[in-house]
Amino acid sequence: MKTDLIQKYFDLSPRQIQQFEQLDELYRDWNSKINVISRKNIDELYTHHILHSLGIAKFIEFQPGADILDVGTGGGFPGIPLAILFPETNFHLVDSIGKKLKVVDAVAKALELKNVQTTHDRVENISGKYDFIVSRAVTKMPDFVKWVKGKIKKENKHKYKNGILYLKGGDLKDELAPYKNIQVYDLKDYFDEDFFDTKKLVYLPLKYQK
Repeated sequence: MKTDLIQKYFDLSPRQIQQFEQLDELYRDWNSKINVISRKNIDELYTHHILHSLGIAKFIEFQPGADILDVGTGGGFPGIPLAILFPETNFHLVDSIGKKLKVVDAVAKALELKNVQTTHDRVENISGKYDFIVSRAVTKMPDFVKWVKGKIKKENKHKYKNGILYLKGGDLKDELAPYKNIQVYDLKDYFDEDFFDTKKLVYLPLKYQK
């Protein structure tokens, strides 16, 4: 089964297994029309994209009713895998490239994900407030923090303070130096596959702003 890799690390319901299984055919089909995943990378969909996205779920369990903003979602990562794993959490997937969201909308519809909404816009123009803001390396952290300023909820319902959860790789020392309260976790501590040797999860708590 395609989902064996996911089930190695997560307990899934039969419904979730089915949804994760469907992702292979859905992304292969859409990727042949609209290139959202590099052609050479599509065979690594479950490791490089789905499991990578779920690195966030190894750090935190999103609560029912929580609101999560996925910035620069591209083909739906990390938002779609997280929405499958947390069906009672609300996910708002945003991207400035409309054709990518066409793919995301089609995938969410095929999987009957009622907890996913999408917006074609720059994140600076999004007016809602969220428990957490997630992303996969869309820009350097200082720029990202500016983009999402003022979008964090005041009320906290998780064991970690509301803020940014950012998936990134490589040497982040200089980029993250300005942030004294930032926490960096190695994904190789969660996952055995070689792909994760250099991959990190960056957590930055953010203060509520009116």
